[in-house]
Amino acid sequence: MKVVALLALWVTLFHQGYSKYLDSCQGRCGYGTDNNFSCQCNPSCERFKDCCSDYSEMYLCGLTSCEGRCGEKYNSQNKCHCNSKCANYKNCCSDYADLCDSDGGGGSSVITDAEIKALSETFYVLDSNKASASELIIDPQALVPDSQTSAQSDLSSKRLFQYVDEEALFSRPTFAAFLAVLDNYNRMTGQTEDFTHQQLAEQDTFLKETMSNTKLGRELFAFLYTKGVYASEEDFIQDLKMMWFGLYSRYNKKMDSSGFEHIFAGEIKRGKVSGFHNWIQFYLLEKRGKMNYYSHSFNGPWTTYPDILGMQFMWDGYYKQVGSAIIGCSPEFDFALYSLCYITRPGKQCRLSLGGKELIIQTYTWENSFYGNGKKYIGSAFPSSPGN
Repeated sequence: MKVVALLALWVTLFHQGYSKYLDSCQGRCGYGTDNNFSCQCNPSCERFKDCCSDYSEMYLCGLTSCEGRCGEKYNSQNKCHCNSKCANYKNCCSDYADLCDSDGGGGSSVITDAEIKALSETFYVLDSNKASASELIIDPQALVPDSQTSAQSDLSSKRLFQYVDEEALFSRPTFAAFLAVLDNYNRMTGQTEDFTHQQLAEQDTFLKETMSNTKLGRELFAFLYTKGVYASEEDFIQDLKMMWFGLYSRYNKKMDSSGFEHIFAGEIKRGKVSGFHNWIQFYLLEKRGKMNYYSHSFNGPWTTYPDILGMQFMWDGYYKQVGSAIIGCSPEFDFALYSLCYITRPGKQCRLSLGGKELIIQTYTWENSFYGNGKKYIGSAFPSSPGN
């Protein structure tokens, strides 16, 4: 009995010590949001009131590198600085030139590939709403070379989505908000989109649930805020709303399209599928018999979700030669990755890292109309073949 009592005492003391460690910034200054800890040690924790008790002491004294800080706003409490004016005041961190000023253009607008990759890895860890292996089962079946993607040959006898646990996944707030917006569109270009007050409210709910109410969305805002891209969360949400949901004309001068509709819902233009890069929409259409999966031309290296698939399919009589999508992720993961890439690498390839493996997102700007002070709507964004 004495041995059991001593063991119980040791376990109690161990957990007390471990719990104390979880409430400290020791060794964690400047890290991204981590669900394994009960408090956080990054710039966004002050705003969301979840900083560790020693955050101020540990975090401020630890900022001696520009890693993850290029272009941040001036803070007199920092030991050194990483913005475009630090050279004039001779108070740059020692690695400023290497990390922030390699092109000689100053650090105020520099967001490096390394920072984007680091943030995408954080998203990968924070995607707590993604599907598990027991909630989603797919059968990719036929793999075809790029030279055969235009053949329109149905080489897969079964559905792509063998099982989706709708009760578990679709009841989550971000999934529910996404589904509410997804069915608000007319897929044919050349026909004006006309939203009701309820549908406009659903757009706001989607932005709130995915960007304001998840750690993943908060992490995206915190990163862009420290880079000076947005002055407040209100600016951030409003810009995303216009960027993604603002209407423009793809055909016949009708206000018939938006970035959200094109990428997530998919469209039909001149007899072909245009856009369409979302797994949830694919699953719903396949379930209703409106989607016929033919084959895939590439499959990502990931063995768990999210994964990447480049698909060939027929959507109710209209063909898509390569419709790539991130499979099994949450709506906020999709939305945050595409937003990050469009904001930091508009119209270019955006190099990400998920679980140590590279993913390239290609974005396109809409050049024919603008919002705000000359800002460009998102035209498209989709996963390129991993590693290409």
